[in-house]
Amino acid sequence: MNFQQLRALRETARRDLNLTNAAQILHTSQPALSKQIRELEDELGVALFVRRGKKLAAMTEAGVRVLEIANRLLGDAQNIRRVSAEFANGETGTLTIAATHTQARYALPRRLARFRAEFPRIRLRLHQGNPHEVAEFVAHGDATFGFATESLADHPGLITHAIYTWRHCVVVPDGHPLSRSGAIGLRTLAAHPIVTYTPEFAGRRKVDQAFVASGLHPEIALEAIDSDVIKEYVSLGVGVGLIAEIAYDIARDTGLVRVELDEPLPANVARVATRAGVALRGFERRFLALVLEASGPRG
Repeated sequence: MNFQQLRALRETARRDLNLTNAAQILHTSQPALSKQIRELEDELGVALFVRRGKKLAAMTEAGVRVLEIANRLLGDAQNIRRVSAEFANGETGTLTIAATHTQARYALPRRLARFRAEFPRIRLRLHQGNPHEVAEFVAHGDATFGFATESLADHPGLITHAIYTWRHCVVVPDGHPLSRSGAIGLRTLAAHPIVTYTPEFAGRRKVDQAFVASGLHPEIALEAIDSDVIKEYVSLGVGVGLIAEIAYDIARDTGLVRVELDEPLPANVARVATRAGVALRGFERRFLALVLEASGPRG
């Protein structure tokens, strides 16, 4: 038994038993990957997968149990490398973060700038994706930290910390009728076409639930994953914008006006996540401390 075989098992399970995809991730061929799995099964004396012809159909009960242990072993091996690198290289290395667009664009810059000032020799790497992808980046070890509102707290392999609470806000072009109306209710908002996030982003499901609870079914004129894209279409008159309040800045967003809601939409919690059992290096522990020091309610 060797780590290469355990990685073959783990990646095959991660890629929904698709040997071609798993082989690509491991930079090997499908026949070589199949051979590694077969050799592991032969050594263990049990089948790890149910096969239908040449295809893998499911994992056996033994395969599921072995995979749990393999994940722990591979995680421990990575921790050994991380600890060794810390002592061998000192304050050098790469800080890898996964985040949704809103977190990457609005919540992280000041935190990363402060971290960079303390650790100028550390390289920064940023992956962007939807909340589910952010969780998977961290769970699979492709990022040490993940920042998102949805998905993180529900992932069984992650440890999360709340970093701030936020709500949605309404933005309209300067001169729009709502810009002069004072605080508005959901019924008034629902009378206008809305430009907002896609359902998997930035608390959108809570927004939909709030409208339904009030018996309202507004027209969604445009959905996007990017707050800046939403604001651009709002400025062009496509509809009324409903965005994360952190994404609006009165000095930067000239031409847009924030409209207050007299019945605020549900609050959301932004979180930072790390993989359970991972050994953080010194500069990573410091980054997490900086993130948590800056935690607190917003808006």
